[in-house]
Amino acid sequence: MAQPSAVVEKALQQSLVDLTDLALQGKQAHWNIQGARFRSLHLALDEIVAEVRTASDDVAERLAAIGGTPDARAASIASQSGLKQFDAGKLSVDTVYPAFEELLMGTSDRIKATLDEVDAVDHLTSDLLTGIATGLEKQAWMLRMAAQEG
Repeated sequence: MAQPSAVVEKALQQSLVDLTDLALQGKQAHWNIQGARFRSLHLALDEIVAEVRTASDDVAERLAAIGGTPDARAASIASQSGLKQFDAGKLSVDTVYPAFEELLMGTSDRIKATLDEVDAVDHLTSDLLTGIATGLEKQAWMLRMAAQEG
């Protein structure tokens, strides 16, 4: 198999790192949120984490399929993620709604920033990443709407 394009490999690896970090932060918030509307956010975070984990698996498998080497080791996530981090400890539901919406949109924006270059050399990877970014934006919208129900 031919070596993957450096552009495609970089985009997939960065997406893998960011998605893995996003899933971990989703669980961190899920375990530590407190306040009114706890249950609805608790359940929403589980749904989001499940979707993000599926997306990260799809990204890693695409990277492997084109000859790359996925790297989602803890050290790689810690050193390469471009996402803001939640503080340790208890988290307010009212704080987590907008903060996690921002994380979802930030992850989507980082993916979208790679799409033109990726599409120029690999339409299938571009399609995969476009679908993932779309899903992240949908989840951000759902959180935004749920936060307004408060």
